[in-house]
Amino acid sequence: MMRAMYSGVAGLKTHQTKMDVIGNNIANVNTVAFKSSSTTFSEIMYQNVSGASGPSATTGRGGVNAKQIGLGVTTGSTTVNISSPGSAQTTGDGFDLMITGDSFFVVNNGSSNLFTKAGAFYIDGAGNLAMKSTGYNVMGWQVDPVTGDIRKDMVSPLKIMTENNLTSPPEATTNATCGGILDRNSTAVNSDKGYAMSLSFVDALGYQFTAKFAVRSTKEKGEYTVELEDIMDVNGTSVKDLYNVDDLASIVSFGEQITQQDTANYNLKENVRFDPNGDPATGNPPAYYRSMSFPEFVTDGQNRVSGFTYRVTAAANGQAVPAEGTMGPVSASVLQKNYSVTYDPENNTYYNNGIEITDDEWRNILGVPADGTNGITGFTVNKEVDGSMTFTLTQDFTLMDGAEIPAGSTDFSIYEVPITNQADAYEGLDTSDPNKTYDIRVTPTGIAQVTSTRTFTGSYLKFDVDTGLFVSIGGADSIKLDFANNVNDRLGNNQSLQSFSDIDIDFTTTKWFENGGSSTMGMDPGAVDGETGKGKKLGDLIGLSVSNDGTIWGSYDNGNTTLLGQIAVAVFANPSGLEKVGENCYQTTLNSGEFDGIGQDITADGGKMTSGQLEMSNVDLSTEFTEMITTQRGFQANSRIITTSDTLLEELINLKR
Repeated sequence: MMRAMYSGVAGLKTHQTKMDVIGNNIANVNTVAFKSSSTTFSEIMYQNVSGASGPSATTGRGGVNAKQIGLGVTTGSTTVNISSPGSAQTTGDGFDLMITGDSFFVVNNGSSNLFTKAGAFYIDGAGNLAMKSTGYNVMGWQVDPVTGDIRKDMVSPLKIMTENNLTSPPEATTNATCGGILDRNSTAVNSDKGYAMSLSFVDALGYQFTAKFAVRSTKEKGEYTVELEDIMDVNGTSVKDLYNVDDLASIVSFGEQITQQDTANYNLKENVRFDPNGDPATGNPPAYYRSMSFPEFVTDGQNRVSGFTYRVTAAANGQAVPAEGTMGPVSASVLQKNYSVTYDPENNTYYNNGIEITDDEWRNILGVPADGTNGITGFTVNKEVDGSMTFTLTQDFTLMDGAEIPAGSTDFSIYEVPITNQADAYEGLDTSDPNKTYDIRVTPTGIAQVTSTRTFTGSYLKFDVDTGLFVSIGGADSIKLDFANNVNDRLGNNQSLQSFSDIDIDFTTTKWFENGGSSTMGMDPGAVDGETGKGKKLGDLIGLSVSNDGTIWGSYDNGNTTLLGQIAVAVFANPSGLEKVGENCYQTTLNSGEFDGIGQDITADGGKMTSGQLEMSNVDLSTEFTEMITTQRGFQANSRIITTSDTLLEELINLKR
C-alpha cells in the first residue's frame, strides 16, 4: 500500500511538471519565435517479487515470467519543438527578419555567442545591428575593403553606420548620348552663334562641370559642325581660368582642328566716303570718312536750349559758331523747370505765378547756363507785342577730334569723321567674332571683299539627306571628349587633370527631320541605355535593406547600392539539444553540437531570410488545451491512488478494534 501511495505521489509530481510545460507554452503563445516544448513520461523502476524461470524438459513444466511491481513514474524528457516554424507576421520594418529553415541568427551578449530565431533587429546608437529586446549585437561577415566582396571569416558585430558607409564615392562620367531632332530650318543652327547644346558631367572627385557645344550648318546639305566652345564649373568659371591656361585645347580635345573660310562682298554704309589714296605724304593708308550733321553731337538740354534752330558758320579759328535762333510764342510746354508762365498782351508783360518776370530771370526759366559755361555768351531777350520773344545766344563748339569741314561747302552743318575700324564702314559686316580672322580687300570704288577664316575644335555631323537618319560624326558613331593627363599653366606650373575621364559621346540617335523650325537635339550623360558611364556625385546614405541571403545593402542618393555586410547563421546537428537561456536565446550543449565561430550562408541549406516579417510562436493552442485535459485527468487519477491507499491503511488500522 505504501508503494502504491508513493507511486501516486510520483504521478502527481510528473503530471504537475507536464502542466508547467503546457502553461509555459500557452503563456508564450504570442512571443516572437518561441518554440513550444512537450513532456514525455518514463517508468522509474520495478521491484522483482520473483525472477523468471525457463521451461524444463526434465520436469515437463513450462517457464514462468518474472513477477515485477512498478514503483511509479518520472519525467522522461522535455523536448523543444524547434524545427517546426511559427507563422509569419508582417511588420513592414526592413530589419525585422524571419528565417526559413533550421538555422539560427548568431548574437553576442558581450561575452559569448548565443543563438536565436527572433529576428527583431535595429541599428543602435553605435551604428551596430542589434536585437531590439536585448541589445545583443548581431554577428556576421564584413566586406573586404580591397575586393568589395564578403569575406567569410570569424563572425563579428555588424557595424553598419560607419563613417565609410555614410557616403558613396563619386564616379566620373565616361559616356554620354546626343539625341533628338535637328531641324534644318532652325534659326539658331543657321546663325553665326549656332544651335547651343550642353552636357553636364562629373569628374572622379564628384565635381560637376558643363561642356558647352555649338552646332552650325555648313554649305553642304545634311552636314553640320559640332564644336566645343567651353567647359565651365558650377560657378560658371571656365576650366581655362581654373587651370590658368590660354587655350582650351591644352586641357581637352574634341574631334580635330578644323578651318573654315567664307568670302562675301559688302557695300559702304550710307554717308560713308572712301578715300583710296589716303595721304601719300604721311604714308597713311586709304581712309574712310563718315559725314555727320552738326546737331548730332549738340543735343537738346545739353549744349543748346530746347526749341532753338541753329545756323552754323565757320570761324577763323576753325570752330563752329551757332547764330541767333528764334522761338515762337511762349507756352508752358516749351519751358523748363515747370514754371507757370502767363502773358499779358496789353502790357506786353510775362508773369510767373503772378509775379512779373524780369529779363534776368528768363535765363533760369529757360535753363540757359550762365555765361562762360560750355562757351555760352551774349544771352538777350526781346519781347514782342504778339506774345513772341526773340532770343540771341552765342555759343562756341569745338569740332570733334578728326572732324573736318569739307572745303568749299556752303552748308556748314556737315562735317566728316574718319573711321578707323573698317567693319564700321560696311553694311552687314561684323568682325566681332573672336574665333574668326578677317581679310578685307577693298576695290577703288569702296566695295569690300571679305574672307573670314574660322578655326575650331570639333567634327562634322552628317545625316542621310533622303532618310534624315544619322550617318556619322567625324566618320564614326561617336566622338570623344579627350582630356589631357596634365597641363602647364601660364606660370609654368604643371597641374594634374587625372580627375577627368574621357567621355565618349554617342550620336546615333540623332535625326534630321522637319520639326516646325525647332530643334530638340541635346546631350545627356550615360550611354544609350541611360546608365552606363553616367557618372555619379558623392552620395549620401538614404536607405538600408537586407536581401534573402542576409546581405545588407546601402542605398545612396547618387543611385549607388553598396554591399555593407552579411548576416551569418549557425546550423546544429541537433538543434533540439540547444539549451534555452531566456530572452529568446539559446546556447550550445554537449548534445547540440558546437558553433565553429564562422557560421554559414543561410542559402547553403536552402534557407532564406525574409525582410519585413517576424516568425511568431509555434504553439498550437488546440494541442495544448487537449494536453491540458489529459494531464488534468492523469493528475486526478493519481490523486485517487493516494486517497484509495489511505482508505486501505485506515481499514488495516481498524482491524485491532
